[in-house]
Amino acid sequence: MSGNYNDFSRSLIVLYDKKNTNANSSEGQCDCACAYTPCPAITSADLTGTWRTANAQTFPLSENWHGLFNSVGPTSLAVLNPSAYELWSRFSESQNIESLKLSEEETHALREMVSAGLLRKTSPSLTPDSQLVTHNSPLSSWLHLTDRCNLDCAYCYLPHVREDMSPSTGRAAIDATFRSAVKHGYQKVKFKYAGGEPLLRFPLILELHQYAQSLADQHGIELDEVVLSNGTLLTSEMVSALQDRDIRLMISLDGVGEWHDVQRFYTGGRGTFGDVAEAVELSLAQGLIPDISITISGRNAEGLPEVIAWVLERDLPFSVNFYRQNDFSVAHEDLKLEEERIIAGMLAAFEVVEQNLPERSLLASLTDRANLAIPHQRTCSVGDSYLVFDQHGRVAKCQMEMGRSITDMNAADPLAVIREDQLGIQNISVEEKEGCRDCQWKNWCAGGCPLETYRAAGRYDIKSPNCAIYKAIFPEVLRLEALRLVRCASETA
Repeated sequence: MSGNYNDFSRSLIVLYDKKNTNANSSEGQCDCACAYTPCPAITSADLTGTWRTANAQTFPLSENWHGLFNSVGPTSLAVLNPSAYELWSRFSESQNIESLKLSEEETHALREMVSAGLLRKTSPSLTPDSQLVTHNSPLSSWLHLTDRCNLDCAYCYLPHVREDMSPSTGRAAIDATFRSAVKHGYQKVKFKYAGGEPLLRFPLILELHQYAQSLADQHGIELDEVVLSNGTLLTSEMVSALQDRDIRLMISLDGVGEWHDVQRFYTGGRGTFGDVAEAVELSLAQGLIPDISITISGRNAEGLPEVIAWVLERDLPFSVNFYRQNDFSVAHEDLKLEEERIIAGMLAAFEVVEQNLPERSLLASLTDRANLAIPHQRTCSVGDSYLVFDQHGRVAKCQMEMGRSITDMNAADPLAVIREDQLGIQNISVEEKEGCRDCQWKNWCAGGCPLETYRAAGRYDIKSPNCAIYKAIFPEVLRLEALRLVRCASETA
């Protein structure tokens, strides 16, 4: 965030989350294929030439603060106090900054507005969308260490056959990932150790980490790793081992008490909330902060406020994800996303957030596969910078389509094969989707999960079946973030 907070009534205050203008800062952790990021090119220091206001939508906040939603970016949201808003409004007609008599404070405020994308240089050859440039994302690989699991979750998309990935297959998958990373000039590789339940194969995680680290060092590529776990098997020794190796942890927690247990239970039917909560507390006690993955469905939507309060109380990073129907869950009719129920649950959760505003931004946490933190034109990195290796080393585009392999670990460049494939899931640009092209949210939503869209409509080039839900919650998420920015600024004053 930026601004001089010593005198809110007179100073020019421009608030936005600077971290969100960095292409890789909001990548976070997710149990899906995280999106890569096109962002507008900006130069905060250059104030020469003619500038005018970006096409931002304003909304009022308390005490005359103004929230501004920028549909193009580089950040979706900025907050201005009255003095800064008056200065910004002067540029509704093009202004040559060099001809203006500006104070040092005004010049600084204008630079911040340029950095936030609130002012754009006047040029007949430039449109907001033409300024979108693609920043490098990591090459991510899902390593399916085992199909076995000690849980029998209602929405799981896996058959849970008793098959494991061998160490040699794991090393070959890592080799294949680095071959593609080097070939395509990636500077960062991310491995997601997953399953099934990957903690059933914890020694293999440590072995593969050591091998991946050696290749990362050899090629001068940054390494990022996360374990995607249900948490029930976590031990103190595991937490220490993950900490020692800088491996992050994501734990699935769908509610508090029964709201979690109705979806996530052991194979015998017993609920898992108590054991999962214990794992989170264990991890926190040892200084390893887990990311929390919350899946919301028709079964547990009413319990969302309670679990949001639970994670905020512990200051945990989290993401809310919508249930996605699959061949193994289709019989559970009560899991389906009924718009009114999901919207009601989300809005009730937002009331909890408003009373417990956290330090960290929530723009990428409360919006399913959308991301209001950073603009992007594809929902995720499927088909572009994502590899899914099953337990046999076969490569698919998406873990939810693991049974539809495209190539395998022996390919010289598996990423090239994935990119060229025209079968199965097609992760097209939001500009190609009917109902999305002219939407103000297109650069933040990107049209939703392509697999979910195809299941509902039989095509990929159309808006998400969850579009109405997204449009109902996005403005509220922006309002919450605006309130968070003001509160953080007030506490800094």
